[in-house]
Amino acid sequence: MRDTLSKLRFIPALALANSVADNTPVASLWIDRQGFESVGFVIQTGTLVDADATFTVQIQHADLADQSDAGLAGEFDTVGSASFKFDDDNATKKIGYIGNKRYARFIVTPANNSAAAPFTALAVLGYAARRPVA
Repeated sequence: MRDTLSKLRFIPALALANSVADNTPVASLWIDRQGFESVGFVIQTGTLVDADATFTVQIQHADLADQSDAGLAGEFDTVGSASFKFDDDNATKKIGYIGNKRYARFIVTPANNSAAAPFTALAVLGYAARRPVA
């Protein structure tokens, strides 16, 4: 049997208590990929109340420690789609970043949202240069 846990690193990317009740974009924490070849974000939704809301998820990436060079990752730098909509209650979505920049985060942009939309996220770093991962 193979061990997965010693090959991955898990980092909270968005607080568990996060909830948005309007169309304000929500950004995760910046994740430093140093020592890892990939990062994925796992987004867990709660009960989404608004009946016509949609939530677009995009990856931003940067090389500088202050992220002053941040921009949206292109389609060849991302894997999957974590966007979700009003009827994705208690769903798990995932999106990956395989680009070459050191820092990555995601932004959720709601549309037509006027009620509670709770969600949280975890970053999963993979393909570690050194294993086992602490």
